[in-house]
Amino acid sequence: MTQTPPGLLRRALADARSLRVPPTVPYLPERGFPWGGPALSLAGAGGGVDLDRFLRLSLAAPDGSTTGRLRPVASAGALHPVRAHLLVGPGCTLPPGRYAYDPRTHRAHPRGPAPADAPPGAVVVLTVTAARTVAHYGHRAWPLLLLDAGHAAAALALAAAPHGARVCLDADGAQLSAAAGLPGPAEWSERWPGTEPELPILAMWLSTAHQPVPATGPSAAWAALPHATAPTPQPDAASAPSAELAHTRQVLEHLTAAPTHPAPTWHPARRRPAPLTDDTLRTRRSAPTSDLAHPPAPDPLARILTTADEARPDGPAWAAAIGGEAPALLTTAGVLAFGDARPTLARWAAGQRWIGTAGAVLVAHGCPADAPPALIRGSHLAAGYAAGVAQAHAIALGLRSRPIGSWQQADLGAALADAPGHDWIVHGLALAGPADPAPSAPPPPSGKEERP
Repeated sequence: MTQTPPGLLRRALADARSLRVPPTVPYLPERGFPWGGPALSLAGAGGGVDLDRFLRLSLAAPDGSTTGRLRPVASAGALHPVRAHLLVGPGCTLPPGRYAYDPRTHRAHPRGPAPADAPPGAVVVLTVTAARTVAHYGHRAWPLLLLDAGHAAAALALAAAPHGARVCLDADGAQLSAAAGLPGPAEWSERWPGTEPELPILAMWLSTAHQPVPATGPSAAWAALPHATAPTPQPDAASAPSAELAHTRQVLEHLTAAPTHPAPTWHPARRRPAPLTDDTLRTRRSAPTSDLAHPPAPDPLARILTTADEARPDGPAWAAAIGGEAPALLTTAGVLAFGDARPTLARWAAGQRWIGTAGAVLVAHGCPADAPPALIRGSHLAAGYAAGVAQAHAIALGLRSRPIGSWQQADLGAALADAPGHDWIVHGLALAGPADPAPSAPPPPSGKEERP
């Protein structure tokens, strides 16, 4: 990959947080699934990693869904740009090999063999296709693509219980491309012309037992293989990308190449104790904005705030804005500030007025204006991941919720009289409790007959 141009990422971050409004462009329809070949069922005989259950509870479209919302996982604009490539080793319900997963049909399409030394279990590489999100959100698209990938990772992690999984948010993008059998972004159009590039964002490993992470990481053996089978060319994907789309792909490429640790970190993913069932994962949905005005009770609100805060200890901090008789901005340690922050949050979140009267608004904050690439990437992925985990647990507790992705000039630190530029809102999650029951009809006046 070429060296990052000086100031590219800092300017991109500042632009995404600015008041500049994306241009209005025609709606870009969803392209068909590009990976051909036989469509295999994920249900197989034997034990090990049940890929059928794992993907049905996380990324699969609802049964019979052909239009509208693709899957229960939250996504900006319901665009669902995240795709999953399965690197299947021994001990799974699919034979070893590389596969592309189609969430509409809940089928796996073979893309090549597995290496002889593939670790047991399955590695899932999540990629994003940026065109539709850029068409809708313009220069604000790349943070939303990272948040979407974090939400998808959370869905996969929750579905992996009780066996568990390890999530890696800092793997090198070039190695993830190689492991999934994909060309790098710079060579994609030359190697596979007429197809839409997929940019690798993160990875997850589902092991067959509580195995230690291999010293080279579970994806290294896959990266040594040659490129896998190519997608099917699509006429509408052959045109040159717009300047905004090319810029977004460049930003994501440089972010995912950011050096972090001597080796990628694979964090265990677990469910918090809560009545979170398979049925909850299968039926979860974001609530309409009109259903989010009723305040949640203090105990479930505190539980969800703790869930968000602890989902990724390496991610941004979380706080909750509440109104009522004692409005405040709360953290798990206590009150961060007094007063009702929700109207300000509504202005910062693209002027969405409903946020000003939401029952409660959780916000992830951090990621300074001069953050290094690794922190920018990690903050957005971890915030999306934590919001996805918190949303699922909120639904299990009977709360309604809705993620809030796009934030402009949301310098929380400066608003709280701290140094400007150091503490920005990255993501949000609105919460509401169940609505009050409808009041019963008053009794008829005394001495008069009640008539139907």
